[in-house]
Amino acid sequence: MNSQRDKSWSRRDFLNALTIAGATGLLGIRSETLAAEPPPETTRIRLSSIPGVCVAPQYVADELLRGEGFTDVQYVKLQSADIYKAFASGDVDVSMAYAPPFIIQIDAGEPIVLLGGVHAGCYELFGTDQVRAIRDLKGKAVAIPGQGSPHHIFLASMAAYVGIDPRKDINWVTHPVPESMRLLAEKKIDALVGFPPVPQELRAKKIGNVVVNSGADRPWSQYFCCVMASNREFVRKHPAATKRAMRAILKANQICALEPDRAARLLVDKGFTPQYDYALQAMKEIPYGKWREYDAEDSVRFYALRLHEAGMIKSSPQKIISQGTDWRFIRELKKELKA
Repeated sequence: MNSQRDKSWSRRDFLNALTIAGATGLLGIRSETLAAEPPPETTRIRLSSIPGVCVAPQYVADELLRGEGFTDVQYVKLQSADIYKAFASGDVDVSMAYAPPFIIQIDAGEPIVLLGGVHAGCYELFGTDQVRAIRDLKGKAVAIPGQGSPHHIFLASMAAYVGIDPRKDINWVTHPVPESMRLLAEKKIDALVGFPPVPQELRAKKIGNVVVNSGADRPWSQYFCCVMASNREFVRKHPAATKRAMRAILKANQICALEPDRAARLLVDKGFTPQYDYALQAMKEIPYGKWREYDAEDSVRFYALRLHEAGMIKSSPQKIISQGTDWRFIRELKKELKA
């Protein structure tokens, strides 16, 4: 039987894994590129620490960030309702989160900049036997953590896409996620949206049925769900730091794809999630490492259209793109981090 020490992912193990992966070109590490770049303008980098494990690359990136010149790596613990406010206020520097709420913030004039996509497909819609398709949600009770939460925005945009008015046709009920899971099991609500590790737990416990899997079902599976973003002023003042932070997250993204067991163990050992089995399943199911296969601007355009249909934004997709995106770093990194 393996000891706890055998199971844990030490700093030495992590760096050894990076060395091996780098030697075979799996991460596209180019020492000459780093040497030629200016150092980060700041040695402090603040990332968000949020419920769920789909943003695992930013946690796995801890040591990689230090390798990029950040000596003070901080994870700011946030609840779902506070994530996007932290970007707007500058309390988070560069980090990952679900794309549509960023678009709503940009539409409202907040100084947020979308920088590039990381992965697609993490949210899932679960329902009772009475809910087999999104259209079945009309008149049903759907649980969300709160109005304006990523869960609410995701499902509202999905409903609008199939002709349901999310403001009138769905009975939104607000509960903490654990309570929503219990209510779904007891069939006291009709549906809920979950992101990892919630879908993995619901499936393991055979609670509800999967109505939509954004990792497998079109059109949702064709677009980034989680993207990197920053405060506009941080990007303006710290372009080298911005690019270096993004590079660390993208390299960590590849590690999640190549060594899901080690990534899952790190999430547990560092306290980002308590359940290793669910984290491991999420690492294997989310299409990490395929960030080159999706188009970030196309994803923003798609979600902006859906949010406009749902009555959640007033701006056109092109206005959102022109005012709230900066793709220069991701274009450079696509060239540097060869597959």
